[in-house]
Amino acid sequence: MEYRIEHDSLGDVQVPADAYYGVQTQRARDNFHITGIPMAHYPRLIEALAYVKQAAAEANASLGLLEEGKCRAICRACEDLLAGRLHDQFVVDVIQGGAGTSANMNANEVICNRALELMGHGRGEYRHLHPLNDVNMSQSTNDVYPSSLRIALILELRELMDAMRHLQKSFARKGEEFADVLKMGRTQLQDAVPMTLGQEFTAWSVTIGEDVQRVDEAEDLVYEINMGATAIGTGLNCHPDYTRTVTEKLVALTTLNLKTSPDLVEATQDTGAYVQLSGVLKRVAVKLSKICNDLRLLSSGPRCGLNEINLPPMQPGSSIMPGKVNPVIPEVVNQVAFAVIGHDVTVSMACEAGQLELNVMEPVVGYSLFQSINMLRRGCLTLADKCVSGITANRERCRELVEHSIGLVTALNPHIGYDRAAEIAKEALRTGGSVYAIVLEKGYLTREELDDILKPENMVRPRYICRK
Repeated sequence: MEYRIEHDSLGDVQVPADAYYGVQTQRARDNFHITGIPMAHYPRLIEALAYVKQAAAEANASLGLLEEGKCRAICRACEDLLAGRLHDQFVVDVIQGGAGTSANMNANEVICNRALELMGHGRGEYRHLHPLNDVNMSQSTNDVYPSSLRIALILELRELMDAMRHLQKSFARKGEEFADVLKMGRTQLQDAVPMTLGQEFTAWSVTIGEDVQRVDEAEDLVYEINMGATAIGTGLNCHPDYTRTVTEKLVALTTLNLKTSPDLVEATQDTGAYVQLSGVLKRVAVKLSKICNDLRLLSSGPRCGLNEINLPPMQPGSSIMPGKVNPVIPEVVNQVAFAVIGHDVTVSMACEAGQLELNVMEPVVGYSLFQSINMLRRGCLTLADKCVSGITANRERCRELVEHSIGLVTALNPHIGYDRAAEIAKEALRTGGSVYAIVLEKGYLTREELDDILKPENMVRPRYICRK
């Protein structure tokens, strides 16, 4: 491999001759062998950094601080990144020390060397365009990294909400399909009262829809950025009009409703939006996992379980038990939920670890949030397309369980009183007899009254009862 020599304040470093990154990226590459996941794994973060760097260049040029030729070259390099080019040059591990300095420098150096190339110069010829003096002008890692992280999170969250809506619609369609399937509802895993399978699936659709709203609300907090804060929020080394100008440029480039924090000192140290967002992602995970538990229970069997629904068979389930098919899709979404819950703990600890004017733990915050969002997005799509869309109902099994359930006795409470209803339930359970036959035998109600009261279809919605 051929190398070029680059220099920083610590000395000389060999950088691969064909690399667009430079000396500080190379040092970070050597220092941080942590996850094995480079920044290139998160293209939205690279796009966000490109937006920030282009907005900064345009702002500095409009304020007379950056030469127009240099600005054009920087912007063209950023446009390359936005088009998906050179992402492989973002080689720094996503978890890194330095509060994101290595991520910022990776962006500065790649953009600078691509801009130099566009200007007709060689990589590393920083006398013509400098990664710090020009690409990083009026900036600090402490405003670039969190602002980029927030932009990337917004872009990722939009894809997550799309996936959640897709899953929501899948459950809603099944709710309509199963609207006439009568089944027994359960509380505490015991027979409760009748309902329809459609009501069960519709409820899952509604709960996912509610969580889409909660994610959207949490996203609103992420729109506040701290560009122009520089090191700690005081705006040292930037033009008085830079903060307003760079935010305007960012809004124009991203079409996002970004806004400058009213207090940049507070914004540079505050990570509350990440805590809030992570908590909402945990909420989504917990509720998704509960739904998957329900799907596994309702499909359990096929002979020795509830067996009220059939999940689509996705793969053989055992290396020793022929014919066994497992609920692998709900199982994998359960595991997604467990990982998201763990990431929430990481985000909480990292945000708590901030000290004075800066939280240096934002790289692990970003990594954890990206992991949670991406896993939830893929989990929702997988659950919708490989499980929910193919679920079928065992109609006869559902009806049989309703007709033989002790839970029917609940409908008799308003007519014969709680004590008599409990007596009938105990006798039916002890003897194996039906609720219907026992009530007739005891003469508590007539056959006509029973037929009307115990008709399961009359018990799945509110019904006016005229007491005698």
